[in-house]
Amino acid sequence: MKEAITSCSLILSSMAGVVPSSISPYTLLHSSHDKLLTISKSYISPPSLGYAKKHSVVCFSSKKGKRGFFDVILDYIEGGPKLRKWYGAPDLDSEDGSILEETVESSEEDEIRDAVLVTDGDDEIGQTIILSLIIKRIRVKALVKDKRAAMESFGTYVESISGDPKDSSFLKKSLKGVRAIICPKEGFLSKVESLKGVQHVVILSQLSVYKSSSGVQAIMNSNARKLSEEDESVLVSSGVPYTIIRTGLLTNDRGGKSGFSFEEGCTENGSLSKEDAAYICIEAVDVVPERGLVFEVVNGEEKVLNWKDQFERLMKQA
Repeated sequence: MKEAITSCSLILSSMAGVVPSSISPYTLLHSSHDKLLTISKSYISPPSLGYAKKHSVVCFSSKKGKRGFFDVILDYIEGGPKLRKWYGAPDLDSEDGSILEETVESSEEDEIRDAVLVTDGDDEIGQTIILSLIIKRIRVKALVKDKRAAMESFGTYVESISGDPKDSSFLKKSLKGVRAIICPKEGFLSKVESLKGVQHVVILSQLSVYKSSSGVQAIMNSNARKLSEEDESVLVSSGVPYTIIRTGLLTNDRGGKSGFSFEEGCTENGSLSKEDAAYICIEAVDVVPERGLVFEVVNGEEKVLNWKDQFERLMKQA
């Protein structure tokens, strides 16, 4: 544990003067990639969490009221205690150090919808999206398989939800207070009975990749393709404004190094880094189309300086 604390102290020291509170999420994900994103991956990705649990690397103390690694990071970036109060999050220095869950029953008319729901908080892209939303001080809800692991990764800055996705009451709870949904993977929307109250849905879709695959790969992608088609069908018929981001093959290449291509058919042979895919989702969530926007994108030569303007151009082209 002493080694873990020392390690965390060294990491935080190395970040001093590098991460001002006004820095943008894109800079955090790309320009400061080596320092911050590597740290986030080390402590957020499922494989690393497994390692952390085995070797007690995550900076969580067994002593009551102690803060974890991610809490220290967020405290440094956004002035944590004030941020906790801003979110209405519980104080980590409470007597028993526990997180108190409160159930507030309210009518749909009185419900405040200010959260963004990430439908796969276990996925690498989903976790990158969550980190960016936290930094942008957006209230985040996330569907996860392991709430404890999510708590160790994100602390109280994310409302982690786990349950049976086929259970209508669970899905209703998941959508409570949600203004926008980001789907890093397929399979969520086709199970939802109603999207009433949701103002925007963003889907990261690999349907173009699934459709172009053949042979054994086509067989392996058959279920994912079916879920993608069902998700899009449900979304289009829901009447909720939507953005469908069709990507080429998703890669582990570093984001922010290449430009983009939005040409029709580019996804057939092109690819897009997962980090860039996550960033596009973040930028899309607050640019709500009048009805719907569907576009293709891969890494290419075109530089995007203003994503809001880019989305508006794509809407006009559509």
